[in-house]
Amino acid sequence: MIAPDASPGATAAATAPGADGAATPPRPSRHDLLTIGQLAERSGLATSALRYYEKLGLLHATRTTGGQRRYIRAALRRVAFIRAAQRVGLSLDEAKVALDRLPENRAPSSEEWVGVAESWQSRIDEQIAELERLKAKLTGCIGCGCLSLSRCALYNAADRAAAAGPGARYLLTRDPSTGPEPVAGQAGAFGRQGGR
Repeated sequence: MIAPDASPGATAAATAPGADGAATPPRPSRHDLLTIGQLAERSGLATSALRYYEKLGLLHATRTTGGQRRYIRAALRRVAFIRAAQRVGLSLDEAKVALDRLPENRAPSSEEWVGVAESWQSRIDEQIAELERLKAKLTGCIGCGCLSLSRCALYNAADRAAAAGPGARYLLTRDPSTGPEPVAGQAGAFGRQGGR
């Protein structure tokens, strides 16, 4: 816990008068503690998202004696890291695994951040390759059942992809030249893939 009178965003530096004689606010410092509202404003996320991230263990807060959350300024980098992970298609679980390698109560060193970033390189490369495959598939038969492209007559004759379930079956998982996914009950157990 921190003292109830510890003001959020306060720094050790005193507020000095500006050129016009008015007090100027202290400069932000890496030692600042931020309220959830300040963290939300600076990160661009809703406070509910920050509370959810905290519940998942992605963020950590201290509490005042009044129960209010206080985040170290380094939480901004953690939030940016989480958002970047989501933007490239990584899950919150994957983000948590990476962030668990970092200290909770202080700003990580640059070496610690490099270690986390390097651990994601192969996963990001996989995501890029998957996006490239998706990009290539969008111009051909995707196994949706429309049968409107001339390629559909070859790759999805008589809508054979429908046997694998609803949706654009080739877009979701398989290369159309190898045929649709296995039907439920066959090798591959369609039921386990249904959420993709």
